[in-house]
Amino acid sequence: MAESEAPIVEAGQTSKWLTENGFEHEFLEPDHLGVEMIKVDREFLIPLATALYAYGFNYLQCQCAYDAGPGQDLVSVYHLVKVKDDVDQPEELRLKVFVPRDDPRLPSVYWIWKSADFQERESYDMYGIIYEGHPNLKRILMSEDWVGWPLRKDYISPEFYELQDAY
Repeated sequence: MAESEAPIVEAGQTSKWLTENGFEHEFLEPDHLGVEMIKVDREFLIPLATALYAYGFNYLQCQCAYDAGPGQDLVSVYHLVKVKDDVDQPEELRLKVFVPRDDPRLPSVYWIWKSADFQERESYDMYGIIYEGHPNLKRILMSEDWVGWPLRKDYISPEFYELQDAY
């Protein structure tokens, strides 16, 4: 195979199911563990997440976020698992939603998976991603008066932050 030719990656089982049922998404290459990854636009997140829940992904193991780099998108990641009885290796899926840093809004999945509660709050607190419809979206790690989003790659740390009653 020539260097310029990339190997063809076949869509995973869940991506095929979503396509067959008319759900807009983009199949991403599996991660280093072989877990299927799917990219979805924020406007299709709730219908697709609801369909995945109905398809058996009943456990949100982790919701997190990352910054793709200064001037690039922020990414909200959902690691979903099908939890069933008598299964040696549960099926897993990673769902990614890319949002522009100048409008980092997407709907909350709290109403589908309650475990998103504190995880979405942490992503909000560290990256400034606004999860619309979340029942209590407020800072969870930083103080309420903290300015900015400390894990964004373009974050400029304040020169001095005084700890009250440190001694």
